[in-house]
Amino acid sequence: MPRYALKIEYHGAPFVGWQRQTNLSSVQGAIEAALARLEPRTHNIVAAGRTDAGVHALAQVAHCDMADDWDPFRLSEALNYHLKPQPVAILDCKAVPDDFHARFSALERRYLFRILSRRAPAVHSAGLVWQIKHHLDLEAMREAAGILLGKHDFTTFRSTVCQADSPVKTLDHLTIAQVEAPGGVEYHFDVRARSFLHNQVRSFVGSLERVGTGSWQPQDMQKALDARDRAACGPVCPPQGLYLAHVGYPEDPFA
Repeated sequence: MPRYALKIEYHGAPFVGWQRQTNLSSVQGAIEAALARLEPRTHNIVAAGRTDAGVHALAQVAHCDMADDWDPFRLSEALNYHLKPQPVAILDCKAVPDDFHARFSALERRYLFRILSRRAPAVHSAGLVWQIKHHLDLEAMREAAGILLGKHDFTTFRSTVCQADSPVKTLDHLTIAQVEAPGGVEYHFDVRARSFLHNQVRSFVGSLERVGTGSWQPQDMQKALDARDRAACGPVCPPQGLYLAHVGYPEDPFA
């Protein structure tokens, strides 16, 4: 069966997350339903990562197997037609080898988290950022972020329902930028690793926000990491500011 890689953008608000769930609206379920309109049968697509309820994607990657040989452009256009009016779009589609696997072939996942700092309610960014009313100390957060880089036991920053075999992960990149925004500023957290634990990015950002407010000192991040105790984590931030921004492969299937 010909295999295709899909690059997918979605707004996470209406969905219970990526993963298909019975009688609930999911991104996976929406795309599989669209595929069934093209080839009437059960479809099982596989994604690079299972985003949670309310989390968005700029470039999720999934693969699907089709019975017919589809022109990739025609397949993406047909899927986008049948996905309407749901906030899901196929940005690109390419034929890939049978051994390409959206999840297991991936070498890197990159996440973006957006915090909007302003007193006036968000209008155009509503549901797309975590809004706070106070400014954050950028340099203090950057200092604390550096503590998290490298290979660690991230039990503190792991959800209690995480199903990963081990809490040990390697964080390759975590930078924070301050960006001007109408009526305030945004803080953009760029986080990259081969793989992540459940709620790991939102746990990082929630704890870094505590540093930014002055409630934590940068060295408190080291104490939290060393504790290997979920109770030592700062508040887990809400999902609406989180985006799966990029998935890296040995060879870019969309190049």
